[in-house]
Amino acid sequence: MLKYLLPVALLNFSGAYAQSFVPNLPPVKATSFPRDTVRITQFGAVADGLTANTKAFTDAIDACSRKGGGVVLVPRGHWRTGPLTMRSNVNLHLAAGAFVQFSNQLADYQLIKTNWEGLDAVRNQPLIYGQNLENVAITGHGILDGAGEAWWMVQKGRTPEGEWKQLVASGGYLNEKQDRWYPSAQSLKGTTVKEAGVLTPEKQNVQDFADLKDYLRPDFLVLDNCKRLLLEGVTLQNSPAWTVHPMRSQDVTVRNLTVRNGPYTPNTDALDLESINRALVENCTFDVGDDAICIKSGRNEQGRARAMPTENVLIRNCTVYRAHGGFVIGSEMSGGARNIYAQNLTFVGTDIGIRFKTTRGRGGVVENIFIENVDMKDIGGEAILFDMYYMIRDPSPQVAGSKERPVSPAKPVDESTPQFRKIAIRNITCNGAKTAILVRGLPEMAIKDISIENAVLQAEKGLVCIEADNIQLKNVTLLPTSTDPVMEVHNSRNITLNGIKYPAGTATLLRVSGAEKAKNVRLLNTDPAQARQPLELGEKVTKKVVTVSKK
Repeated sequence: MLKYLLPVALLNFSGAYAQSFVPNLPPVKATSFPRDTVRITQFGAVADGLTANTKAFTDAIDACSRKGGGVVLVPRGHWRTGPLTMRSNVNLHLAAGAFVQFSNQLADYQLIKTNWEGLDAVRNQPLIYGQNLENVAITGHGILDGAGEAWWMVQKGRTPEGEWKQLVASGGYLNEKQDRWYPSAQSLKGTTVKEAGVLTPEKQNVQDFADLKDYLRPDFLVLDNCKRLLLEGVTLQNSPAWTVHPMRSQDVTVRNLTVRNGPYTPNTDALDLESINRALVENCTFDVGDDAICIKSGRNEQGRARAMPTENVLIRNCTVYRAHGGFVIGSEMSGGARNIYAQNLTFVGTDIGIRFKTTRGRGGVVENIFIENVDMKDIGGEAILFDMYYMIRDPSPQVAGSKERPVSPAKPVDESTPQFRKIAIRNITCNGAKTAILVRGLPEMAIKDISIENAVLQAEKGLVCIEADNIQLKNVTLLPTSTDPVMEVHNSRNITLNGIKYPAGTATLLRVSGAEKAKNVRLLNTDPAQARQPLELGEKVTKKVVTVSKK
């Protein structure tokens, strides 16, 4: 049985890290299978790369489950199949050299009721699916290929000219701007429908979505409402949409997994842990077209009504290459996320490194998150991002020529107001990003109780902190390459900047603005003399708001 520790007291929020962590979380319960092995070849499977083996796979899985469980072995070879349904007590094991290629015929997949991006919806059935199961595994050393190219939209601007011309000549459909290609008319039609596929009072039947079928791309692997899951060793590639998606389940282990999807493939998240209680993710490699390691728990009212947070999760020793975000919480986090520990992660070429995202309407509380030992290189956007305006234009952009941010009105706080709080990050490096740290809360709900300690961050911008309360930076080196000030604090209070290092000769070290909310900003153990202007105050911000001390 696997055991691991998770911190309960992440910070004492007087500024210091807790000295010890209490190992009080339950262990992830492990899978266990009889040694009896069933080979898919016993049921007529042929490894010629041509024969459709869906029935042979299905019969082998069903027979193994009926006799009490065991291992279904996929030997070395090129196996073609349609969508598969897992059963309890079955370990689908791919031998080294096994290459399983899923059907690229969209008609082989049926519409089903499921959940997509946190809402009840109709989608094409996943390539591998299981619901209400217990003790299930997919293991081995082989490759599972999802034939995602049969489903994907392709953008002209991200495709070499020769490939684009060849794609258009092959058939398919273009949008009005002639800059996006779709494999079928249904795929294109789905782009014109708001919340396509989402179940509504008017549309409750699968048949109601038949005219959008090709647009409703399937996830690769979905295990829903299951207990004791193991995903180990295999490679999943070319997923039509989300790749690995355990949902509303308990005791999930993901180990030594590789996920590879093209850099611009739509919605091809590597791993989405949605409403999961107890999980271990370790030693995985991800290179995808969307977020990599994602924590989710449902969306808006449905997520809050589900009330199933993702909690008690350990993520360690993983590498992410291209992805929208390396480690991500949100944006569908309405059921909450808590007690999550991530360590020893490497991100190379992701759009964002550590990413917390939400927006008004989500609700939910994200808290007790502990992240350490993360190394990043060539990050396109923010190395560390807390953003409560996901998919919304900047609410308080700076007017050209002005250093003041316009007033952003608050809205009433209710159950739909999201919260980020009690998050500790330490031992971080980043070589190249647009912004080192961006914290952007809501006027009615500040981002609270965030600590970042022991970091060296090279980026165009340093720290941008908006609508925040009790943000602590300790022993952080900020090396902005182009933008002053090194640190901007707006509409925030109880901000402690302790032991900050920055380039000598910097024009402005710290700018504080937002007279109505700015309070108790402290610059400690930092040499302000290295900057030509140590402190710049915004309009109507008084000097008493800021304390500057070398000690």
